Amino acid sequence: MRQRNIPCILMRGGTSRAPYYNRADLPDDLETLSDVLMSAMGAGSPLQVDGIGGGQPTTSKVAMLSPSDDEWAEIDYFFAQVHAEKREIDFSPSCGNILSGVGPAALEMGLVQPRGDETPVRIRNTNTGALIEAIIQTPDGVVRYDGDARIDGVPGTAAPVLLNFMNVVGSKTGKLFPTGNTVDTIDGVDVTCIDVAMPMVIARATDFGITGYENREQLDENAVLFDTLEPIRVKAGEMMGLGNVTQSVVPKFGLLAAPTQGGSIAARYFMPWSCHPSYAVTGSICTGSCLLAPGTVAEGLFTLPDESPAPIKIEHPSGAIDVAFDYSIGEDGFELKSAGLLRTARKLFAGAVSVPGEVWP
Repeated sequence: MRQRNIPCILMRGGTSRAPYYNRADLPDDLETLSDVLMSAMGAGSPLQVDGIGGGQPTTSKVAMLSPSDDEWAEIDYFFAQVHAEKREIDFSPSCGNILSGVGPAALEMGLVQPRGDETPVRIRNTNTGALIEAIIQTPDGVVRYDGDARIDGVPGTAAPVLLNFMNVVGSKTGKLFPTGNTVDTIDGVDVTCIDVAMPMVIARATDFGITGYENREQLDENAVLFDTLEPIRVKAGEMMGLGNVTQSVVPKFGLLAAPTQGGSIAARYFMPWSCHPSYAVTGSICTGSCLLAPGTVAEGLFTLPDESPAPIKIEHPSGAIDVAFDYSIGEDGFELKSAGLLRTARKLFAGAVSVPGEVWP
């Protein structure tokens, strides 16, 4: 049977990489869609040698775009995380780094038309319901990729992509603190279960016998750490109303330590079975919210900004990520109005990816 060719654009989005598809070019039903995406990425092989995945969680992601029927948004962004070593795919999370490429990809696909030197693209993330405005550089009606913006974890510079996140509290659970508590104790460890842009379980690094300043390789080699983290994550997932999360990448895990490089906090982000080489965009919004909300495990680790929008700099293994939070704390507690940050993206190639004909006859 002949192979089927599916149009796509391979892009770096932030510190991740993914093929971006027009949803109309993919199967409608989720079962066939899953088989197609896993085949295209080469799921089931650590090196993903029989697909276009990069053998790492940050390079085994998929973005699917379509016109939105939302009153505010113009583009729907549907995300999938493909497992490298197993034939598994997860549609429950989102990815803010891959979101960085949604605006440029939508323009490249003709789903959005450029409007002046800068084009705002209004995006709805269908995985979580979050609304995001992305500001894309489009001089002379063409997406610009070169520029002076720099983000840690990516070599060189590129054109800035400005992201403004709205409607991200309770992204999967509908609640800021899904357990009803700002701190829960699980297996003798204090954790904050919080859901802003991405459900997370956040704790202090020292409670797991590490400093929180270790690099990615040191953490990934620490089997004892993961043997301790995973049971807590699974129990927290149940407590957050997410059900059995043993096969799900949600919730993610974050470990905090006092800053050492002039930032607001030092943090390590787990995806969840390996450490992120830098920091996830959605994770940075959730972690920053944990810092700003009263009564969480972050209290005492940093100095609270006395301004709003509040600048939060999270130190991570590759440098730092900056997020500005427009928030307030009133009678109902922490209220996040929006979170903004700068990313970059670059088109790597445009063409078609081939999948075996029997996968999608």
